[in-house]
Amino acid sequence: MTTKIILDVDTGTDDAVALMTAALSPDIELVGATVVNGNTVLDSCVENTLRVFEWIGMPGVPVFRGMSRPIARFQAVHNPATRIHGDKLDLPEATIKAQPQHAVDWLIDTYLASDGDITLVPVGPLSNIAAAIQKEPRIVERIPEIVIMGGAHDHGNATASAEFNIWLDPEAARIVVNCGRPIRMVPLDATHRALVSLEDATRLRALGTPAGEAAYRFISKRIEGYDATQPMQRMGAAPVHDALAVCAIIDPSVITTRFAHVDVETSGELTTGRTVCDFRFSGRTPAEANFAYQPPNVEFALDADEPKFVAMLTDILGRTAG
Repeated sequence: MTTKIILDVDTGTDDAVALMTAALSPDIELVGATVVNGNTVLDSCVENTLRVFEWIGMPGVPVFRGMSRPIARFQAVHNPATRIHGDKLDLPEATIKAQPQHAVDWLIDTYLASDGDITLVPVGPLSNIAAAIQKEPRIVERIPEIVIMGGAHDHGNATASAEFNIWLDPEAARIVVNCGRPIRMVPLDATHRALVSLEDATRLRALGTPAGEAAYRFISKRIEGYDATQPMQRMGAAPVHDALAVCAIIDPSVITTRFAHVDVETSGELTTGRTVCDFRFSGRTPAEANFAYQPPNVEFALDADEPKFVAMLTDILGRTAG
């Protein structure tokens, strides 16, 4: 059986690979894509999303324009992410258009009309999701699972403490992780353990499909940016964060999670946007705990299977629409 999902994206290079993976996987039914400010300004994120679907021959996937700023803060965009992504993807300009309905309203309408069978997959800042929950709390009970690409325990990237997606809108992230629904979080701790090399990207191009060609362009750009600004444990390779979250829906064994209480810091002078993970009580009951106990609320990924991830991308991106 296929899994229905909605992808919430701020489309830069890794979002683009995630969109193609979700759209082309036989195990996923991509209901639609909602777009949020993040890797670049909202208009560019929307245009990039449309370019991806048109390029792979799936212009019918509906795209909805969402929040252009965080829910409680005033910055409109944080542009240093363009050092990794650029502003516009290296694909032809889209001729298709986004849907007229706002993403927040579409999320509400879609979930209220659903059978509770659409997994929500936010891989950018969580502004759209939090705004929808605030506007219509009843949608929460209709969301079977939220799979978030975001967060970090070991180290951040936007700051020493915080991962970019959570850091850009920490108030939204705090609402979502505390919403009471089943949550899997795919943080930097996992994505940095599943790198894609330039050799891997070259093999994707050799598949001869539109998705393989696009993935080569995006991943090679990521590698160039990471080697220059955020070197990984080996040069010539980079994480493709958002695609790992999609692959974890198709095959959960591609990541290794630990059930923990997770919350988001919103006011720390040095730690705003940090995902605070409490692993102290794993396997212990509240009665056995010596300190204040907060029940686990997130399956937090601490590792990933790099060969399996690369093999999944190679299989899926070797497919064509139809």
